[in-house]
Amino acid sequence: MTSTRRPALGPVPYIVAGCMFMENLDATVIATALPTMAMTFGTDVTGLSLGISAYMVAVAIFLPLSTWLSDRFGARAVMAVSIAIFIASSMACGAANSLEFFVAMRVAQGASAALMSPAGRLVVLRDTPKVHLVHAVSILVWPSLIAPVLGPPLGGFITTYASWRWIFFLNLPLGLLGLLLVLRYVPNERSNRRVAFDWAGFVMSGFAVGCVLVGLEMIGTVSTRGLIGASLLFGGLILGAVTVRHFGRTEHPLINLTPLRVPSFAISSFSGGSLTRIAVSATPFLIPLLFQTVFGYSAFEAGAMTLIYFAGNLGMKTMTTVLLRRFGFRDILLFNGAFVALTVAAFAWVGVQSAFLPVALILLAGGATRSLQFTALSTLSFADIEKSRAGDANTLGSLLQQIASTLGIAMAASSLQISRAWRGDDILTALDFQVAFIVVSLCGALALLFYARLPSQVGREVSGHQG
Repeated sequence: MTSTRRPALGPVPYIVAGCMFMENLDATVIATALPTMAMTFGTDVTGLSLGISAYMVAVAIFLPLSTWLSDRFGARAVMAVSIAIFIASSMACGAANSLEFFVAMRVAQGASAALMSPAGRLVVLRDTPKVHLVHAVSILVWPSLIAPVLGPPLGGFITTYASWRWIFFLNLPLGLLGLLLVLRYVPNERSNRRVAFDWAGFVMSGFAVGCVLVGLEMIGTVSTRGLIGASLLFGGLILGAVTVRHFGRTEHPLINLTPLRVPSFAISSFSGGSLTRIAVSATPFLIPLLFQTVFGYSAFEAGAMTLIYFAGNLGMKTMTTVLLRRFGFRDILLFNGAFVALTVAAFAWVGVQSAFLPVALILLAGGATRSLQFTALSTLSFADIEKSRAGDANTLGSLLQQIASTLGIAMAASSLQISRAWRGDDILTALDFQVAFIVVSLCGALALLFYARLPSQVGREVSGHQG
């Protein structure tokens, strides 16, 4: 067996990462464009956060379809069709003249993105030996780290010097390039086993996830809309419990819950991992808004500040494998997770009078700790999963990650709205952002309780940790 890593992986992980980058970029690229887009559609900034959450909710609802479709039609076919739909819906978003049409096309974007990346990631997980898993997963993780950070400055630049519509029109050349690479290099792997589609599970899980996420988005409003949101949230949780029971009793469930019996997967993808992702996913939404609404930065200036976040991400990538080998998954998740929570909380005390250097250091530390934590979580999720269960773990893990990321944005937006309503003001102030950052940072702190339960040698075969 060859001793080098790159030949063992080939081009597929990089192609899949490229598709994931396009998907993740569109989830956050409109963050700095929200004030301008709000004027176009005649709404307020917090209301237009629906444009972000609608995309992410659609991803969460349709994501469970990816494994079944890939097994039936092949990963390459699923990715190619999904990219084509993604391109078309992106063009429609760019041409939208009403908020309703824009949100509808964002749903179409999210649905296609839900099928695009998981199909490719499944190919990588199935074909990669465990000795190369950290390297392969590191490649797949960087889009979720870099895209949310590059999205705000890119969106701010385009909005400031062109039009927000070009944010979506640029997906045409990117999508066409991705389509050509997928058709050329991604194998059309499919399963010989034919399993009936779990329509009941799909409908129930879709409604449950949609009600919870939309309800949380609406609940921050102190009005009839807020009461409707609370009702949706409660109903979604009840339906979710019924859906979980259905998955446990069905012979071929849409979402197989058996990976949750593996402790390392359960903690890194569900309990601790979800709490960390809620905290971290809120920051690309909150930080650009803080810089624009409180600091008075332009869209481009606010986005450019997040490039420091990117520098932290990039710098940590060169050290991730070495740190995991030296300290192991448990210590990294536990101690680095504490720094993640602290860096998120630190933004609560960033004000207009804050000097540039302290703010830059917080951004740099936040990017570095975020990068290390996400890579460790994503790798540990599959460290103890058998190859035969990779598809089930991939679907469940991707869904849990998407829900957590969406919850992070929805929780941040709701915190801003509740704080603003409590003060009886229509304008967001530094106090509202303090509340939001503290709320989401507490989620990151709670995750430590779960990481502490991991055995010290968890995932040793993957990390190479011998301590």
